[in-house]
Amino acid sequence: MRIAVDAMGGDHAPAAPVEGALLAAREYGVSVVLVGQPEAVERELARHDITGLSVEIEPASQVIEMDESPALAVRAKPDSSMVVGMKLLKAGRADGFFSAGNTGGVLAAAIFHLGRIKGIKRPALSTIFPTMTGHCLLLDVGANAEVKPEFLVQFALMGHVYADRVLGRPAPRVGLVSNGEEESKGPPVVQEAHRLLKQAGEINFIGNVEGKDIPAGLADVVVTDGFTGNVIIKLAEGLGSLMKQLIREELTRDPLSMAGALLSKRAFNRLSRRTDYSVYGGAPLLGVNGVVIIGHGRSNPVAVKNGVRVAKTAVEQEVVPTIREGWRTMAQAVMAPAAG
Repeated sequence: MRIAVDAMGGDHAPAAPVEGALLAAREYGVSVVLVGQPEAVERELARHDITGLSVEIEPASQVIEMDESPALAVRAKPDSSMVVGMKLLKAGRADGFFSAGNTGGVLAAAIFHLGRIKGIKRPALSTIFPTMTGHCLLLDVGANAEVKPEFLVQFALMGHVYADRVLGRPAPRVGLVSNGEEESKGPPVVQEAHRLLKQAGEINFIGNVEGKDIPAGLADVVVTDGFTGNVIIKLAEGLGSLMKQLIREELTRDPLSMAGALLSKRAFNRLSRRTDYSVYGGAPLLGVNGVVIIGHGRSNPVAVKNGVRVAKTAVEQEVVPTIREGWRTMAQAVMAPAAG
């Protein structure tokens, strides 16, 4: 299996993507294609022992920076590492693609060069969200600020397939974000999506979930529009930083508290690992014609390694063809009555 890695994507590129790709090649036995500026990639490769590893360099002279306008940059930079990576995927020269670069750029490049799965109206950005019971998949988190009921139904199907096939959650519980548990709660779009999801026998739909239910782990897949999803993850990041700062301040307030902090160090380390994004590696861009995994901009080598692992698993578990077939079946049962 060949996984293409955007060697120029992320805050720590090319060092972190190159090292992470090599770790993945060694640990998971995959072939990696490092897409980027050859001289920069070769300098990083020279720092590592690549004996016995299947590693290639695919030249790409341009880089889409984090602060660039995604759609404009994708058009203006046809030889960027993101675009070249997508072309490798489309041509069948790679089975999956990982990037920790500009998220909007990855989305635009995927839509322009891979296209959407037939029948899927909008791709969805997803993320792994920590919960009391482990983690859940939250989507959409930024690709679609405005949605139609059909979009939310498709997000639910795609999240169901990914949670089942990649996250190892058989019959995952799918919840729809609203401001109350009752079917009548939420705007008309959410109410109609709720009605349609109740008809979707292929999905284990548990109904509406409120904001408090997400970290509680009530659902394995949480579905919402991109505006709300982005607010949820940004609020969670802010609250996480706030709690860490408050705990740090209180534990250093006096000698007794500092002694307690030392005794609790192992527990705090375990907590840190449970919420460490690098463990999850990356999250899928669902709905496009190819396995595309997007990593955090701050991805370190371990995060990149795990992102490659996620891509490998998604390919092995046939996530894209399963979504394609799943929507073909569901559309006949769910959307046809709605159209009528």
